[in-house]
Amino acid sequence: MLRRTLIKTAAVLACAAAIPSAFAFAEGTDFIKLEKPLPGGEGKLVKIWSYDCPFCFKYDAGVDPKMVPLMEKATGLKFDMFHLETKGKYGRAGSELFAYCLVKDKAAGITNLEDANSAFKKAKDAIYKAYHKKGERWAAGEDAFLKTGLDAAGISADEFAKNRKNADVQALADAWKPSYDVAKIQGIPAYVVNGKYLIMTKSIRSIDGMVSLIGELAKK
Repeated sequence: MLRRTLIKTAAVLACAAAIPSAFAFAEGTDFIKLEKPLPGGEGKLVKIWSYDCPFCFKYDAGVDPKMVPLMEKATGLKFDMFHLETKGKYGRAGSELFAYCLVKDKAAGITNLEDANSAFKKAKDAIYKAYHKKGERWAAGEDAFLKTGLDAAGISADEFAKNRKNADVQALADAWKPSYDVAKIQGIPAYVVNGKYLIMTKSIRSIDGMVSLIGELAKK
C-alpha cells in the first residue's frame, strides 16, 4: 500500500512539473537586475515618477490602485514613490513639495500614499489633473505651480516657504536623486523591487501578472 501511494504521489508531482506556470518570467525580458541597487529601496516596491510624465499619470490612475493592495498583501513589500527631479520644468520644486507633504503625513501618522487624508496624495492628484487633463503649464512661474499642489493639500505658501529647506525635507528630496540612474534604463514610470530588480514595463500584460512577477522578485 505504501509503495503504491509513493508511486502515485511521484506521478502527480511529475505531471505538475510538466505543466507550465500561468506566468513564466525571464530576466532581460520581464525584469533586469540593477548593476547598482537603488538606495532606500529595500523592502519596497518603488515607483519612480514625474508629475509631467503622461505614462506615470496613466499608471497612477489605471494600474496602481488595483495592483498595490494586491502586491502589498501578497509580498509584504511597502509601496513607495520617488519623484524624478530631472524631468519637468519644476522638477526640483515638485520634489521639495512632495517631500514636505510626506513629512507632514508621517507626522500625522499617515503612511499609506493613497490615504484620502494624505497631503502627498492631494498635491500629487491636483498637479497631475492640472497638467494632464487641463493642459496647465504654469507659465506664471514656480509659485503658480506650487500653489496648485499646496492649495489642494491645505498648506499655505508661507508654511511651505518656511519649511521647504528644512533638513528632513531636503534629505528626502535628495534621497530620490539616485532614481535618475534607473530612469535612464527604460524611462518612467519605473518599478523597482527591493532596490534590486527593475520591472520591464513593456512586458506587463495584466495586474495579476505584475503582482506575480513582483512576488517572485521579492523572494530573490
